[in-house]
Amino acid sequence: MIRIAAAGDVHASEAARSELMESFARIEHEADLVLLAGDLTAHGAVEEAQVLGDACRSLSIPVYAVLGNHDVHLGDGEQIVEQLSEAGLHLLQREHAVCSLKGLEVGIVGTKGFVGGFQGSTLSDFGEPSLRRVYAETGEEVAAIEGGLRAVAHCPLRIVLLHYAPVVETLTGEPLGIQTFLGSSRLAAPIAAHPPHLVLHGHAHAGSFEGRIGQVPVHNVAVHVTGRDFSVFELEVEVEAPT
Repeated sequence: MIRIAAAGDVHASEAARSELMESFARIEHEADLVLLAGDLTAHGAVEEAQVLGDACRSLSIPVYAVLGNHDVHLGDGEQIVEQLSEAGLHLLQREHAVCSLKGLEVGIVGTKGFVGGFQGSTLSDFGEPSLRRVYAETGEEVAAIEGGLRAVAHCPLRIVLLHYAPVVETLTGEPLGIQTFLGSSRLAAPIAAHPPHLVLHGHAHAGSFEGRIGQVPVHNVAVHVTGRDFSVFELEVEVEAPT
């Protein structure tokens, strides 16, 4: 059994230092892997990233993360990645990684995701160049998910880690008028085509915890939704014996 601790929108800041230090120290004894679903910082300041880095620096279990919209707000996303990488976190930006846990290869596909909406209210690849650039940006995120899932197809356990939502179900509770800006159904297409075991995201603070893409469970692990520092998922995977 692999225990995965997940949280989104931790919004690290100096004011939250004590709480973060305590929560990460506790989770080390409750999980084999930590996944952070973006909005790692409160406003995208490098100093805020330092707080999260200090909370994770001494952990003996791996931590993988993606960026969220807060983390790029000030234009310091690259410095935040450097800061957190120096502290031992693995930042995935349209990338995939494979880590070994209890002798099992776990494939993690990580990217921020982006906007575009869901059935009944979707952005199309037509019209003003500025809006078409938004559409293209989401397209690059979709391509990264597909490429990553193909690359980790050999792993007995596969996880997709996002910030923006790939399904509307985990947005239930958010105003309908802003759901186009909280995710995109286009993100779900490669997940449906190459099903992982679990999809995690954040961003929608007033959303809902659970949705699905086919048979794949999707969870909104924003701490505002879960009411917990971390949600822990226990995953059992049967490994086929070699023939």
